[in-house]
Amino acid sequence: MKIIEFIKKYRHILTIFLALVGIGIMAYYDYCDTACSYLKGDILGVDLKFVGIAYMAVIIVFAAFKQMNYVRALLAAGLGVEVYLYYFQIENEIYCPFCLAFSIMLISSFLINYEVPSAWRENRSRMWLYFLGEVSFPMFKLNKLPLLLFSLLGYLTILFTFSGSVTPSFAQVSTGTVPSLGKGPYEVIMFADYFCPPCYRIDTKAEPLMKELLATGKVKITFVDVPFSRPTPTYTKYYLYAANADSSVDNILHVRKMLFEAAQLRRIQDENSLVSYLKEKKVSWKAMDENTIFPLLSNITKEHKVRATPTCVIKYSAKNIKSFVGDVEIWNGLTELQKHVSTEKK
Repeated sequence: MKIIEFIKKYRHILTIFLALVGIGIMAYYDYCDTACSYLKGDILGVDLKFVGIAYMAVIIVFAAFKQMNYVRALLAAGLGVEVYLYYFQIENEIYCPFCLAFSIMLISSFLINYEVPSAWRENRSRMWLYFLGEVSFPMFKLNKLPLLLFSLLGYLTILFTFSGSVTPSFAQVSTGTVPSLGKGPYEVIMFADYFCPPCYRIDTKAEPLMKELLATGKVKITFVDVPFSRPTPTYTKYYLYAANADSSVDNILHVRKMLFEAAQLRRIQDENSLVSYLKEKKVSWKAMDENTIFPLLSNITKEHKVRATPTCVIKYSAKNIKSFVGDVEIWNGLTELQKHVSTEKK
């Protein structure tokens, strides 16, 4: 009972604290550790992250002035929004840890501010309508409004204004051939974004292992860039240009290393700076129509339902295809392939 009394007494402070945590989660949204997921959405063109930050900021203002009826109404509307966003993630089989953490803050805030509705004591038959609680706005002469209405309003708002995507793609449509290294019955497809830290880690760590796999003459390796970041298509263009000039194993791996360093260490965003950097590193290239390759990269990404980078698909056969996500899983998958190839009867 003391805990309940404490919560009721300081619920406005607890609400502010949880809202600040929610804002922090959204501000931290772009960070990735073992894998960088692609899940983007907006409401009427405004990025969902900024909508979430603004939403929590409004809750903080009302909570600071102890206008808890408004807080409850906003939180109830947020529940309706979260129902839709949960459905969106389940339907597309991709889950954003930051979005889920944000929803936990929202649900916790709602529970802290929950009050048993007086309508239940007056009419039990209306329990279903008031199970989320009720709010009153005397200044508008509105009393005992069921919070379920605000949840439905939130759901309908997100339903008709939300635009989301789970798979990035290049815009062009054409045909061509995706560069690859080696040949053989086994195929490794590495999906990465140059601005993804774990992609850089596994690319650097796995380079010697990839050379060993290619040396067996039994493995084909294909690198597929996934445009999670805005500058990635430009980086991909120069990767294709460099592969067009020299498609040898050493050159391809060297070029990818330089591109990762340009993105991760130099933080280069524009094409002119990237060109200058590649010239500085004595990377040569031969221009081509990259638009003939971009759609193929998009098709491969969609075919394997890539939702995060780094992802590695290893094809042992047409029916035995394994997928690994994150630098740790990928390393284990590649070493498993190496053992399999080395023990295979010649």
